[in-house]
Amino acid sequence: MALAERQGLCCAFRSMTFARLALGKTGEDLACRELTRRGYAILARRWRQRAGEIDIIARDGDTIVFVEVKARDGRAFGTPADAVSAAKQRRIAQLATMFLTRNRLTDCRCRFDVVSVDVGQAAPIVQVFQNAFDAAVT
Repeated sequence: MALAERQGLCCAFRSMTFARLALGKTGEDLACRELTRRGYAILARRWRQRAGEIDIIARDGDTIVFVEVKARDGRAFGTPADAVSAAKQRRIAQLATMFLTRNRLTDCRCRFDVVSVDVGQAAPIVQVFQNAFDAAVT
């Protein structure tokens, strides 16, 4: 492969990655706006540990809510909520345990929500799925 071809592929990959990152940030911003509108208090965004990241951590009344945001610009690959696999659910549950332990919140109730953001429409469609999965995912 010629150098010019490799550079072209590299630039295309890089711009695709930046586009994906921008879509993710837009999705998280829209999710936070919707959660706030519903009365959630946002505690953290993009909470990161070596094991991974939780998109949004919020409080809904006396419940700590761990939120996975899935943003898409169309339905070619299914709905955004379909992309939260069992492996992703286990990882989020592990990270949630770490968050609760480190913040001495192990006595608090918690749940796992998924926010689906479809920006492929004239106006973005934001859906909140409360209790989308349990921590005891197999």
